[in-house]
Parts: sequence; structure tokens; C-alpha cells
Amino acid sequence: MNLPQTQEHKVTVAAKTTLAAGVVELELASEDGNDLPQWEPGAHVDLILPSGAVRQYSLCGDPSQLSSYKVSVLLDEKGRGGSREVHEAVDAGAILTIKGPRNHFPLGDHQSYLFIAGGIGITPMLAMARKVSAAGLKWRLIYGGRSLETMAYLPEIAELVGGDVELVPADTKGIPDIKGAIETSDGAHVYTCGPEPMLRVVEENTKAILGDEFFHFERFGADPNAVAADTDGDTAFEVELATTGKTLTVAANQKLIDVVRSVVPGVPFSCEQGYCGSCETGVLAGIPLHRDQLLTEEERACNDTMMICVGRSKTPKLTLDI
Repeated sequence: MNLPQTQEHKVTVAAKTTLAAGVVELELASEDGNDLPQWEPGAHVDLILPSGAVRQYSLCGDPSQLSSYKVSVLLDEKGRGGSREVHEAVDAGAILTIKGPRNHFPLGDHQSYLFIAGGIGITPMLAMARKVSAAGLKWRLIYGGRSLETMAYLPEIAELVGGDVELVPADTKGIPDIKGAIETSDGAHVYTCGPEPMLRVVEENTKAILGDEFFHFERFGADPNAVAADTDGDTAFEVELATTGKTLTVAANQKLIDVVRSVVPGVPFSCEQGYCGSCETGVLAGIPLHRDQLLTEEERACNDTMMICVGRSKTPKLTLDI
């Protein structure tokens, strides 16, 4: 189980670069000169912005270069304001705080890989493709976007060796033939990140053609088709915060995270819908009631971590590693 890295790190924005239309890359250098934590492809960090907003961004640089991280941010005109703050208010030289890295999208060991990226979903795919390329493994990347001008990291992708790359800008080539790619993948494991409509097509075809175990994904937001949790039967329970020694009561109509933050206000959170992983917390005792969209069934069965923004307790008491 890949439990979260919760330690905060101060970083300096060493460089801010425009990569494509609407996309900027931040190079985040360790402020104290020490190496940042090790990471593997698929990992992301929580970036705490000057406003206090917390956003998650995939690491897309070189894992061997730990003096700095690289993240890329697409300006989302319809978003909650985090991407606009990065684009307009965060400049080179700024001091920011990050937490992590965490990895709920790990790259497994397989004989071959099919990477399918949509838009800014290229960021975790780039790190993955770079790793399998260096290892001499069989891989293919399908990368779709609105136009070539909006598609980041094209020079870096062109430098990768040993794989097959298909660029699919919608303005000249339409949409990728995802079903055909999966049908001819020869049993490759499929890794995908991008907008929800694309993820749905990849998921349906991968599971139908190859099987559930071949589908690996990361989404930008909450699953719009997820069934809302039935909260009618929620009851009160106690939560012990191990590092503080305090035991609190979570009423039937209260969120666990709200009660926790009344004592430990620095506990991170962002989406409050159970998909981003910011609030992932270790469970030391008790059985959590999982309502997130992130943990696998195997991870849930371990009951050693939970998303406290949506989760509750199946037992009268939970003890959290806080």
C-alpha cells in the first residue's frame, strides 16, 4: 500500500515556461538545497497556492533529478480558480509549499503498454513513457488534443525511442480510434488520463476487449456517473487523533474532516468529493466506511488508509494517524 507522504516542503519556482497554448510548466526547486522525496511515474503532489487553495498536479519531470520537480498546469476557464492563480499570480521566484508525492496511478510491470492521453492528461503519461522507453519495453502512445498548438511536450515525446507515437489533433485528425488501438494492442496494459468522455470510451473498450485488470486510469475530477452514497443510515461515532491524544465525536450529520480540522486545522483537503487524495489519512484502529472514488477494492480491504473528506466509520471508534 502506498500511503501518502504528508510532509510539507518549501519550494521555489525556479522557472515558469509556456509549453503550449494555455499550458505552463513550473519547475519547483527545493528551497533548502536538499533533495525532494523520491517518486515514480504516476505520482502527483499537492501544490498549496498563495491563496491557500490546494491543487493536485502530476509530476512529469525526471525522477532521477530530485533537486526539483516539474508540473504543468492547463488554464481551466470553468474551473475553481486554481489554474488561473498559477497562470496569473505565480511567477518565477515565488515560494510555495508542496505536500507529497503520492501515487494512486502507479506503473506496473508488464510486457507491453498502451498509453492514451487527452490534453493535459499527457503529464503522467510522459513520465511513464519515458521510463518504459529507457527500459527497452514495448509501448505505444496515443495523444489527443484540440490542436497541435495546445498539446504540450511534443519535443520531449519526439525524443523517446523504441515506441510508436500517434498524435491526434482534433482540428485536423478528429478523434483517436481508441477501440481499434485496444483491439490491436496485443494484450498491452492500458494506461489513460484525460477528460471524462475519453476515459469512458477507454474503460468500456479495455474491459470488454482485454479485461478489467488491463485498465489503469487517473481522472481530472469526480466521476459524474458515480452513485451518490446513501447517508440516511449514518450514525455518530468517535474518532481518536493519535498524535494529539484527543477523542472527538462525529455526529450523524457531520463530516469527519470537519471534526478533525476543528482540532488540527492544517489537515489538507481539496476536492471534498473523495477523488483527489489530498485528505488521505492512515487508519490505526477501527474499520473505515469508504466512500471515495480513488482507492481500489484491494486497498479498501486493507482498511489502513481512507479519504476523510467523505469517509466515515463502520465501527464505534476510529483511530487516525493524525
